[in-house]
Amino acid sequence: MRTTLDLPDDLVKEAMKASCIDTKTQVIIIALQDLIRKSKLSELKKLKGKIDLDIDLDAIRGRQCRY
Repeated sequence: MRTTLDLPDDLVKEAMKASCIDTKTQVIIIALQDLIRKSKLSELKKLKGKIDLDIDLDAIRGRQCRY
């Protein structure tokens, strides 16, 4: 999708330098992917402790109790 954006030049250059990416397009793509990933992780973190899967991780991982 072709889009015209008015972005701060210094911000884009800093992002390109920090990420070692040569093109503005690729920097924006990576930034958007990272934003989406962080948002999804944040949503998953909100579920911590709210779902009881009733599974034995030791059995799944093949561990034996040493006690």
